[in-house]
Amino acid sequence: MSSILRQLDIPTTIYAATKFDNFRKPRTGMWDEILEDYDLTPETVDMTQSFFVGDAAGRIAGKGFKEDFADSDRGFGDNIGLLFLTPEEYFLDEEPREYARAFQPKEYTDMAAADDAVEPPFIKSSEQEIILFTGSPASGKSTYYHTNLHPLGYVRINQDLLKTRDRCLKAARAALEEGKSVAIDATNPDEATRAHWVGLARDVGVQIRSVHFVAGKGVCRHNDVVRALNLEMNPEKRAILPNIAFTSYNSKYTPPTLDEGFNEIIEVKFRFQGTDDEKKIWSRYWT
Repeated sequence: MSSILRQLDIPTTIYAATKFDNFRKPRTGMWDEILEDYDLTPETVDMTQSFFVGDAAGRIAGKGFKEDFADSDRGFGDNIGLLFLTPEEYFLDEEPREYARAFQPKEYTDMAAADDAVEPPFIKSSEQEIILFTGSPASGKSTYYHTNLHPLGYVRINQDLLKTRDRCLKAARAALEEGKSVAIDATNPDEATRAHWVGLARDVGVQIRSVHFVAGKGVCRHNDVVRALNLEMNPEKRAILPNIAFTSYNSKYTPPTLDEGFNEIIEVKFRFQGTDDEKKIWSRYWT
């Protein structure tokens, strides 16, 4: 690096992202820091004369080529609006190689804009009941509760807050004995885990319905980072989840079935919902 800088003989600043935070590409924290450090604004930067070179370009494997380890550099350039080039394109004048995105948020926002179908409203049962969620971390479970179930008076039982399943079971039983309906806001990935709640419903004498959240791995990881790094979209102040939270869920996951004892299974496919400002934030590359 020192030899290169001596040969260039131009002012150079090095920025290094050392944590998994807003400075890590494809997130734009380092760019924002550059603008602040040099008293610049996006409008005063000549983007036509600016470019970004990186090797995390999402290039697929080909004859004599391995696939890229990530596409975060390409996402960083897209987030900022900079011309993006790979080292081979810039330094060796090679033709661009085919690439694929690990996750494309715009597909979800475009789908939401084009889809006129309205998600059927959640219908409260006339009888006391347990609503049991099954879904990956960051698949939209808590948002669904606050949007659909809280207004109907369902008591939220959340393992992130209560920490253990035993505490959740105890709190749910107490609410049920008071005549309230409850919503179990946890991942509940497999039949063995869900059986605890089916058993509680049987013991207390109430029905139990499953709400099954369907969301791909890419969108869940995206949601997790967006939530953690944007306080206005993170009312519960959740931190970024470790990778094991997702791999553990996926290794255990089996979809719920009526044979487990549910009265009904409601499938909820992930759809982006939010204000225009939230959509702008969510539509950027974050992972």
